[in-house]
Amino acid sequence: MQPPTILIVDDEQLIRWSLASRLSDEGYRIVEAATAADAIARHSEGVDLVLLDYRLPDGDGIDVLKRIKAADPETLVIMLTAHSTIELAVEAMKQGAYHYANKPFNLDEIAMLVEKALETTRLRREVRTLRTSQAQPYDIERMIGESDAMRATRALLRKVATSPASTVLLTGESGTGKDLAAKAIHYASDRATRPFMNITCSALPENLLESELFGHERGAFTGADRQKRGLFEMADSGTVFLDEIGEMVPVLQAKLLRFLEEKTFKRVGGAADIRVDVRVIAATNRQLEDEVRAGKFREDLYYRLNVLPILLIPLRERAVDIPLLLHYYIDTYNREFKKRVKGVSGDVLGRLQTYGWPGNVRELRNAVERAMLLGEGEQLTAEDFPMLTRTRGALTEGIELPANGIDLETLERALVVQALERSGWNQTRAAALLGLNRDQIRYRIDKFKLERTPA
Repeated sequence: MQPPTILIVDDEQLIRWSLASRLSDEGYRIVEAATAADAIARHSEGVDLVLLDYRLPDGDGIDVLKRIKAADPETLVIMLTAHSTIELAVEAMKQGAYHYANKPFNLDEIAMLVEKALETTRLRREVRTLRTSQAQPYDIERMIGESDAMRATRALLRKVATSPASTVLLTGESGTGKDLAAKAIHYASDRATRPFMNITCSALPENLLESELFGHERGAFTGADRQKRGLFEMADSGTVFLDEIGEMVPVLQAKLLRFLEEKTFKRVGGAADIRVDVRVIAATNRQLEDEVRAGKFREDLYYRLNVLPILLIPLRERAVDIPLLLHYYIDTYNREFKKRVKGVSGDVLGRLQTYGWPGNVRELRNAVERAMLLGEGEQLTAEDFPMLTRTRGALTEGIELPANGIDLETLERALVVQALERSGWNQTRAAALLGLNRDQIRYRIDKFKLERTPA
């Protein structure tokens, strides 16, 4: 590995020589410059750290610092000066200096300061590398699908990611990949290097969810034996993903609305306002418009969240993407399970494309995982996908056309009513039971003039 490169900028040759001798003994590569112009030129060749004198023959060290930071914000700069003042120190730090040292200086102290600075650089690079590796699986361009719907979704995600909007609402059926879309937005934004925090609103009772989101002070409630920072506080400058936002109770909806409007919140049991900069991505598989009409979701919060809505299309409406997804999951589980499955046999692919996939991409992934675990051959068969054989049997078993025939429209109406009642009048779920999309079931609700009977 190449040793770190240190640029020493000073117009006094003796100072450059003493610093170069001491630091080269530590194993660093040294380059030197006696003027501001030389410093800028040598920096452009690539250095890890700059020791920069404040007074140079052809310029001011602060001006050189500004130009170095403009060219590469990651370069660490230690200012050297024989005329130290508080004003100079403050200005140097304001312009991005890592530290400053007074002349005459102790070479051992300079060596320790350099070591500490380079360790900071190393840690920053490791964190950046780690975050880059974490972001790769969520690259928008890696989202699988070449259907028109998927292309449009990727384009919208890119626009939303680079927008300044502080709220995004992801909607769609369960299993369509709302969590993946949330991470894709985060890692494609200028918040990518900051935290991504997520929570499922239905997973915790009201008091615990409030504490998880906003934090609490010591003694705020029984068991609160210490102060705790909440997700919004820990995600400052980053993203908070609120999954299943439709399950949030009204009291917390009001507190969330206040936070979105004012960018401030109070910890549970606290009195001080805490201000943070957070993008909130909310997701739901519910029809929030219906929840608003039913009085279960605040209308003002709905409109505040719905600034940038993104509907994730169900898998059955982009069946052309199923072969790509199938190939991806087969490759994934071949590596994980050390198998050599080549694909699916016979008419299985066509049947997979016509299957309704009520669980969407998540169901497809789980189905392939099960098939790969239990399948024996190099080709997956229909028997490896139980929902295919179960569906085919269910469609014909026990059904017999009456001798005097049937009224198909009456039968259709009865099935739509059953699906709505079974799903609690959740139109998305009812549509999934019937293999329809939301527009299709809404058309039938209007067609048959169906209305929910009050309980």
